[in-house]
Amino acid sequence: MPSGCSIRALWIISNHDTVVFSRRFPVVEKRWRSAFKTENESTDPPRLPTDQQLAVAFARRKRREGSSRGYGLRVAQSTKGSDSWVDDPITRHIISLSLSEDDDNESNKDNEMNILWPIVIHTKALYHILVLPLVEPKEMRDFVNLSNRSDCGSAVGEDLSLSSLLLNISSITGALMVAHSFGDIVSGDTAEPEVVVAASPSVGGLFDSLTGSIGISSRPRPVAAAPVAASSSSSGSSITGAAASDAPRGGLLDKDLLRSFIASAMPFGTPLDLSLSNIFAMKANGFSSAEPPHQDLKQPAWKPYLYKGKQRLLFTIHETINAAMYDRDEIPDSVSVAGQINCRAELEGLPDVSFPLAGLSKARIDSISFHPCVQVPAHGIDKQNIVFQPPLGNFVLMRYQAGCGLGPPVKGFYQLSMVSEDEGAFLFKVGLMEGYKSPLSMEFCTITMPFPRRRIVGFDGTPSAGTVVTTEHSVEWRVVGSGRSLSGKSLEATFPGTIKFSRLKSRRRGDGDDDEESDGEGTENVVNVEEVLVQKMNKDLPAVEMEEPFCWQAYDYAKVSFKIVGASVSRMSIDTKSVNIYPTTKSPVEYSAQVTSGDYILWNTLGKAPSAAAVKIR
Repeated sequence: MPSGCSIRALWIISNHDTVVFSRRFPVVEKRWRSAFKTENESTDPPRLPTDQQLAVAFARRKRREGSSRGYGLRVAQSTKGSDSWVDDPITRHIISLSLSEDDDNESNKDNEMNILWPIVIHTKALYHILVLPLVEPKEMRDFVNLSNRSDCGSAVGEDLSLSSLLLNISSITGALMVAHSFGDIVSGDTAEPEVVVAASPSVGGLFDSLTGSIGISSRPRPVAAAPVAASSSSSGSSITGAAASDAPRGGLLDKDLLRSFIASAMPFGTPLDLSLSNIFAMKANGFSSAEPPHQDLKQPAWKPYLYKGKQRLLFTIHETINAAMYDRDEIPDSVSVAGQINCRAELEGLPDVSFPLAGLSKARIDSISFHPCVQVPAHGIDKQNIVFQPPLGNFVLMRYQAGCGLGPPVKGFYQLSMVSEDEGAFLFKVGLMEGYKSPLSMEFCTITMPFPRRRIVGFDGTPSAGTVVTTEHSVEWRVVGSGRSLSGKSLEATFPGTIKFSRLKSRRRGDGDDDEESDGEGTENVVNVEEVLVQKMNKDLPAVEMEEPFCWQAYDYAKVSFKIVGASVSRMSIDTKSVNIYPTTKSPVEYSAQVTSGDYILWNTLGKAPSAAAVKIR
C-alpha cells in the first residue's frame, strides 16, 4: 500500500458509550481488504464492526482497562492480549478493541481477525473520537504478537517494540490530526490562535469579505460566537477567529456540519485540508479567477485565496507557564514554559517571509516544531533562520518548550493546618514579579484555594494587598485586580486567615469502637493530632473523582492565575527589523507578547504533595 494517511473509519462515542456518529470509507476499506487478501489468500478479511458492536467493544475495554484511556502500564488487573499488557503509556492514546464477545478466551485475542488496531482516541467535551487509519496487515500482526508476549515493556536495542512500530506508521500522525479536528468541531472549540495588535480600524479589503463569515475581525478580546458568524467592524486589541464554549450546544452534535467537513476536508478518507476556516471560506465564496497567481508560482493548499488590501505582518508570542512550587528543601520547584508564535500575514500575492530566531541557547529551548508552511534551511546552536509562505488568517507558526529564563513570576508558599475537623488556619506569603523589569507588566493575579470535597461556612482573614472573594467550595485572593497592573516593580504580600467547613456526617461503620479508640490515641499524642484529624476527615469525605487529580484529601494546594504582557519570560523574541519579505513590499511588521498561567500550583507545605523522583546517572 502507498505511504501517506488514509482513514478506514471513524466513530464518535458519547459518555454513555453509545455511537452518536460514524463514517466508513469504502475506498480505503477496499484497499485494506485487498492487502489482507494478498497476504492471507485462504482467509477472508474481517469486516468493520457495526456501530452496536463497536460500542459494546469500547464499553468492554473500559471495564477491563479501568477507564476509556486505560492504565497505560501493566498492572495486576491486566490480562494477556489487552492494551495495558503491552506496558506502554502510548496505549492510552492509541488503543485496540477486541471484537470477541468472550474476553476470557485468549485464543480469540491471538487472532488478528478479532482485533481492531490501531485506533487513535481523543477525548473532548462529552465525546470520545475514535479514528482507525489504514495500516499494513503485517503491522497488525506485529501488534498482536506484542500484546501476547509474556514479558512487558521494551528492552534497550530491541527490534520489535510498540514505539518503533508506531514510528514507522506514517498514518498515525494524520489520524491524530483528524481526531483533534473532529474534537474541536464537536466541542465548538474552533477558534483561531489569537494575534494581539494595536487598536485600529477594520482591516478591509478582499480578505475581510472572504473571512467575515467565519468571525475573523479586530476585537478587544476573544468572544463567544458560532463557527459561522457575521463580521465585526469594531476596533480593538486582538484579532481572533471564531470562538465558542468548550461544550456542544445543548449536548447535540451538528451531524450536517460533520458530514460537510468530511466531504471537503477528507473526501474518500484521505485528509487534504483540515482547516475549518478555509473550508467555510471556500464554501461561502467559491473560487475566483479574477487575479490568479503568476503561472510560475505554485499556490499552496493552505492558501486557497490571495489577499488584497492594506498589507502588514503580525506576530504574537504566547507563552504558558506551568509550575509546581513546594517550598521544601528536599523537593525542588518545577517551572516550565510552553510557547507558540502566532502569526497573521496580510500580504498580497505569494510572498516568502524570513527572519532569524536568535537567543535560542539563552531561552533554553527543549523542543521546537513548525507549521507545514515553514522551511528551516540553516540552523545553529544559538541561531535558526525561518522561511515560510504564510497561509490566510491567524495560524501557529511554531511551538516550543523552554525554561523560564526570568524565573517564576510568582514565588512563595502556602500553608494550611487543620486545628479541628471543621476549622483550619492558613497562611500565604508570595512575591510577585521579582527581577522583572519594564516593559513586562502583570495585568492580574489571583490565587485560589479549592475545596471540592468540603463546603465553606465561615471565613476570616485580611490580606496585606488585594481583595478576597469566597464561594461554597473555594477562596479566591485577588492579589492584583483587573485594571491595576503591576509594572516595573515587585510586590510582596501576605494573607493569614482561618476557614470553617460544614460538619461532616459520619458514615455508619461496624467498627465504631475501633474508631473511638484510634481517636483517643490521636488526642493523647500531640505530635499526631494533625495526622489523626486528616484521617478522620478523609474517611467521611466523598470519593474523589479522576477529574480532580490533585484533591486526594480535604485540602492540598492553591492555584495561581495571572497574565503578563510586554515580553516573553523564556527570552524568546522576534526582531522586527530582521524580518524580510520577498518580493520586497512596504509592509509594517508588528510584534507583541503575552504570558499566561497554566497549571501553576502552590502545594501545601504542611500537607502531602506529589513530585517526580530525580534519576541519578552514574
